[in-house]
Amino acid sequence: MARQLTFDLPLREARGRGDFFVSDSNAAAMAALDAWQGWPARKLVLTGPEGAGKSHLAQVWADMAGAQVIAARDLAALDPASLAGGNVALEDADRIAGDAAAEQAAFHLHNLVLAEGGSLLVTATTPPSRWGLALPDLASRMEGAPMVAIAPPDEALLAAVLVKLFADRQIDPPETLIRYLADRIERSFAAARDIVAALDAAALAEGKPVSRDLARQVLERQGDLF
Repeated sequence: MARQLTFDLPLREARGRGDFFVSDSNAAAMAALDAWQGWPARKLVLTGPEGAGKSHLAQVWADMAGAQVIAARDLAALDPASLAGGNVALEDADRIAGDAAAEQAAFHLHNLVLAEGGSLLVTATTPPSRWGLALPDLASRMEGAPMVAIAPPDEALLAAVLVKLFADRQIDPPETLIRYLADRIERSFAAARDIVAALDAAALAEGKPVSRDLARQVLERQGDLF
């Protein structure tokens, strides 16, 4: 039987709707994006842990709504007026707390997009009340927005996320490996991302295929096997 070896290939992250696996933990978020034309005040805050698929969903929505996707950390260098009236997905908005220039830019972006008939999707790891925004006007507008959360992954979603993370690295893992990992790693998106990266690195370093045996070795080295 031919062995599947891992090669150092470019990471190609799939971000289309067909690549997004809907489960109980994210179905409400997907439904809210599908209904974007009916958002109250034409805005929505999408929250979830790191690696939960917020960026993927932001791109799915951008494709549906013809929106621009902007990282909040880049706001201070942009002219919000250039985005007036368009649909905008603002990513990682919680990361600008305390950055006066970025907070001002986010405030102006919010007002200009909505005043001219556009819609605004904002992503963050936590609800706006926990961001620690220093600009009261921005805080009140974010806290007043409707919100939907992505929950930690259930077993089905964790398995699907593992498959996708391997596919992004152009690795086709055996089903037995996915089941083995899903039963042993912490049920979180971050843990799935970390184990896939660790397995890819170990396979490259040792010239071995990504397999259940290699996964056992990696987990044992990390002390995570139980």
